[in-house]
Amino acid sequence: MAKETVYILQTYVAGRGKGLKAEQQVGCKTAEEARRKAERLAPLREGVVAFSATADTELGDYDENPVILFKAGRLPHPFDEG
Repeated sequence: MAKETVYILQTYVAGRGKGLKAEQQVGCKTAEEARRKAERLAPLREGVVAFSATADTELGDYDENPVILFKAGRLPHPFDEG
């Protein structure tokens, strides 16, 4: 099984109380595309993060330590660190 790097954009909207609700993840072809889309959506969402992760997509096995490409706003753990 080959590992590959995937680029993902994740946005969040207000949930119940102070919670956040994740919207559907968007896969991107490059790190630059993920970062650009995240920057564009940042003013429109409670939180936004673009990240890359190493994954075996056939098995659904994703790296537990994603590389943050861009983040803004309120984010849940582990994206709220640093």
